[in-house]
Amino acid sequence: MSLVAKFASVGGATMASRVLGFVREAMIAAFLGAGPVADAFYAAFRFPNLFRRLFAEGAFNAAFVPLFAKEIEAGGTLAAKKFAEQVLSVLLLTLFALSALAMIFMPFLVGTVIAPKFAADPAKFDLTVLLARIMFPYLAAMSLVAMMAGILNSMRRYFLAALAPVLLNIVLVTSLLMSGYLDLAAPEIGLVMSWSVTLSGVAQLGLLIWALRREGFTLAPARPRLTPAVKRLLWLALPAAITGGITQINLLVGQIIASAEAGAIAVINYADRLNQLPLGVIGIAIGVVLLPELSRALRAGNAEEAQYLQNRSLEFGMAITVPAAVGLALLPEPIIALVFERGAFTRETTLVTASVLAAFAIGLPAFVLTKIFTPAFYAREDMRTPLRASIISVILNIAGSLLLFPRIGVAGIALATSLSGWIAALYLGGRLWSGDLFRPQAITLRRLALISAGAALMGAALWWIEARYAAFLLESGLLVRLVAVLGVIAFAFVIYFGFAILTGALDRREFARLLKRRRKS
Repeated sequence: MSLVAKFASVGGATMASRVLGFVREAMIAAFLGAGPVADAFYAAFRFPNLFRRLFAEGAFNAAFVPLFAKEIEAGGTLAAKKFAEQVLSVLLLTLFALSALAMIFMPFLVGTVIAPKFAADPAKFDLTVLLARIMFPYLAAMSLVAMMAGILNSMRRYFLAALAPVLLNIVLVTSLLMSGYLDLAAPEIGLVMSWSVTLSGVAQLGLLIWALRREGFTLAPARPRLTPAVKRLLWLALPAAITGGITQINLLVGQIIASAEAGAIAVINYADRLNQLPLGVIGIAIGVVLLPELSRALRAGNAEEAQYLQNRSLEFGMAITVPAAVGLALLPEPIIALVFERGAFTRETTLVTASVLAAFAIGLPAFVLTKIFTPAFYAREDMRTPLRASIISVILNIAGSLLLFPRIGVAGIALATSLSGWIAALYLGGRLWSGDLFRPQAITLRRLALISAGAALMGAALWWIEARYAAFLLESGLLVRLVAVLGVIAFAFVIYFGFAILTGALDRREFARLLKRRRKS
């Protein structure tokens, strides 16, 4: 399977999750708007997500995948299985202790870390504590899911691991439909959603256990012991954990600042949901595939393959992300209104959310570049360079948020996040260049220039359409707006990809092979 085909496989599964995520967010917006229950739910849900990204997606996978790939290359499946069982035992003990402590001290955590400004509203504060306690076991399930996914990815089985998050949205959408049918009050809907989050974590874990068994790879936890292999994992995971911790603290500080404004946390979440579509589909697809592929190439001493992987990843990531960023920055109001504006989600909320989305879109290519550059360090077991990038980013983000939020409101937090993301991406790219770890090929630089030109051409067309037909895109009936917005997106798609294919900005042979493979499937 070609590299683009692997990206497409993971991206397709992620796209399914993101589309259902839109359905979920639209339903939450209709039921709860940007009210206190929405604020409480999103604040509570962010906390287990913070630890999930810190321990599972961040530190754990960054350290585990290269070491697991090394075990496969050096000792085969049996050695890799033994290493995985040793890690699983320590991971289970750690998760149990962490979950117990967090649930006991949740009121303190909400009052000091999650949303301290909620203390002014006792009902909102108590609801946040309750919802966070209900959802915290999701962390344990998802940390185990991350380990199972890392094993599957190292075995070059990408699809099911990428598909697992779809279950979260399926369970949540089902729970929201039931809530609407039963005509539940807003606080009851928050409780139903929280229990659904935990249930979805168990479902995802079950799916990946089945996927591993299908590959003949079963894990039996043993007595937890700090073996040399586990110690090496922890040693590598420590800088990555700090990196993930700094990044998540960055997000959490933004949430704390936003909690001073009613509805701001919900607005950020709604805007980020749209921003996460290209970031999730492209950035996550590249990160998921590139780390194990790059680790195996470097372990085999194949520097040429490593350079090929990085160049093609850069081309593919920017080819999709740059036009997506231009589109989200130029058409935020029609998109937000179409997806969210109904029920409790008013036009005023649309305008605020659109300004946040436009600010997030500025940093979209930077966050995908980070997803492309970071695996080059992790695959070489260099965890400290991404750590330095995160420290620089978080300092700038916090300073920018504190400076911009009082002046331009909640959009200032998103703008600070985007600008700090660009600084981190440029830092990582500069370190790769100065260390001679990655040099873009001439064809890659040419394609990047053409991608930028195609996105600019598309942006000019979108700007003209938005200026001329803004009222038509925003004020018409739902069906008319749906057709209009989708028509504009299709028109932009034709302009950009027509230009990219004609000029060679996209690798025509690679995409032709992908389409041929899809037709055969």
